[in-house]
Amino acid sequence: MRKVILASASPRRKELLNEITDDFIIEPSNADETVKEGISINDIPKYLALLKAKDIAKNHIDDIVIGSDTIVVIDDKVLNKPKDENDAYNMLSLLSGKKHRVLTGCAIVCGEKTHSFCEETQVEFYQLTDKEIYDYIKTKDPMDKAGAYGIQTQGKMLVKAIYGDFYNVVGLPVARLKRELLDFMNSID
Repeated sequence: MRKVILASASPRRKELLNEITDDFIIEPSNADETVKEGISINDIPKYLALLKAKDIAKNHIDDIVIGSDTIVVIDDKVLNKPKDENDAYNMLSLLSGKKHRVLTGCAIVCGEKTHSFCEETQVEFYQLTDKEIYDYIKTKDPMDKAGAYGIQTQGKMLVKAIYGDFYNVVGLPVARLKRELLDFMNSID
């Protein structure tokens, strides 16, 4: 019987994958996540998700490996995890009062067979004061999240509106992944 492996150490992704199946193991990828020149912003999450999944799949040829990566994009600028509190402040200031895109790429790999997709959700922030930004940064919540906020934690207080899949912003588009995973499993059996 094939094992399902999540190629991520993210506690948020683990929790969300539990909604699909509780029969999986976690094996975080150590793949070099440097994005090659010429990859479009819209393709970055799929590229990185596939990179992570393939990294783990090479040691699990008969198993199903799921990789995922989330980026935040505003004005064609990718916001990754902040390097420090100043970087977090700059990101949150940039997002303040504006809409931005959250793109999550998912990849499913088994042996030589691969499938990947990208889900997009738009998020709109309230106009934020410096005090709101600094108070949020003091919680340390933004420091390990793309775009310097977590919609599922204290960052929800910054969000005015969301257009699309909430769980995509958390880090895993659960409903779509479930469908894609079932189709993938049916295609390999």
